[in-house]
Amino acid sequence: MTRIPVSQASLTPVVLGVVRIVVGLLFACHGLQGFGAFGGIDGQGGAMPFAVWPGWWAGLIELVGGVLVLVGLGTRAAALLCSGVMAYAYFTVHQPLAALPLQNMGEPAALYSWVFLLIAVTGPGRFALAGLRRRGAAERAERVPVGA
Repeated sequence: MTRIPVSQASLTPVVLGVVRIVVGLLFACHGLQGFGAFGGIDGQGGAMPFAVWPGWWAGLIELVGGVLVLVGLGTRAAALLCSGVMAYAYFTVHQPLAALPLQNMGEPAALYSWVFLLIAVTGPGRFALAGLRRRGAAERAERVPVGA
């Protein structure tokens, strides 16, 4: 059996793209819980009342931000916003309960905050719609005759 050489440089964008897709999907599902999906906020299908701060707005940001990160449109800005939302959630909801995430049930908020910050800094990786748009624009530019 022969080994196929794979470099870290070729794998990094692929792995980053897959992580972005999975994290975006999970975060969008988390946002949908605020609207009553997947058992809702109480396990009984309960939803946040319309426009109540911060819960309803957090759910909306989580849903829209998660979908944008999932599909790879405006990824860096959406990921930075999602990171900030989760940092806010950690420090206002979880941290006052206890000092450590293991004690205050803030592990998901802390992890989401750091993973979204990583995505905001590194970019969307492979499989992003923004990358497809850029490639399409570049191909169209190549087809335009010089001097046209």
